[in-house]
Order: sequence, then structure tokens, then C-alpha cells
Amino acid sequence: MVIAIVDDGGHLMYLQRDKAQLGSVDVAIKKARAAVLYLRPTSIFADRVNNGEPGCLEMPGIMPLEGGELLEYKGEIVGAIGISGAKANEDGIVARAGAAAMP
Repeated sequence: MVIAIVDDGGHLMYLQRDKAQLGSVDVAIKKARAAVLYLRPTSIFADRVNNGEPGCLEMPGIMPLEGGELLEYKGEIVGAIGISGAKANEDGIVARAGAAAMP
């Protein structure tokens, strides 16, 4: 699994890879950046594509895969977490757990 944390400008602040394929590194980073860029979880874009709205794929920086979640601190968005390397729904579960762990 790969964990990527970006700040509110989408800049990589933390990356950890544990026995995941190399391609998952870029995917995790892109999920985190897409979440912070559009201020919403990446699962929303996955849902839109799966529900027959592929037009969102034309939006720059979009990542229509579950696993990108916003990070909030004291009610303000401070960044995002991106997870890749497991099954799609598992990426989302881990990302939501990571976001929920913020104080």
C-alpha cells in the first residue's frame, strides 16, 4: 500500500510505500492532489464516471478512483490523503480512516 499526503496546495508532504507496486506511488499522489484540487473525495468522480458521466474525465488533474480524501484541522482543509495499492474499495476505506484520524 502507498500513502501520500499533500498540503492544501497539492504539494507532496509525506509518502510511504510498503510492498506495493511502483505504479501505485503516482496513483496515490494523484488521488491526494485531485481531492485537494476539487475539494471533494475522489470517490465522487468515480461515481460520476460509473453513472454515465464521463465528461468529468476532461477536468484537469481528475482521478476517478476511490482513495483520495480531504484532511481537515479545526474546520479548515489543510491537505489530502491518497491511498493506492489495494482493491479500490479498500483504498477508500483506508483513506477515510486516515482522514478521520485528524485531531
